[in-house]
Amino acid sequence: MTGAQRSGAPGDSGLPAAPAGHPAAFHDGAAHVIRWANPPFLALFGDGVVGLPAREAMTGLGRSGFELMDRVLHEGRPLARRVATPSGEVRLVVVPRRDVETGETYGVATHLKDPAGS
Repeated sequence: MTGAQRSGAPGDSGLPAAPAGHPAAFHDGAAHVIRWANPPFLALFGDGVVGLPAREAMTGLGRSGFELMDRVLHEGRPLARRVATPSGEVRLVVVPRRDVETGETYGVATHLKDPAGS
């Protein structure tokens, strides 16, 4: 089975299989431009996503996922919620990224997890 195929195991979130760990990325600004992504994130969304706005790169995440990212950027506090994707439900965890000197929130970090907690 390749990384792009689904495992179909019981409790599977429906996301394609990815390298060990959960998909995570750093985003900057209101467009949530992807500045860094780990190997599981790249396996899920594609190798060419770094440098793209999240809404272009993370297709299928849905409006509620992007609204959560916007809210964390504006409020500066971490939030999480379950979001529906075409592949199934995932838990989206979003945390603010802050400038060390000013404390200003300039971006977010996203983590996509299996809603069962693994």
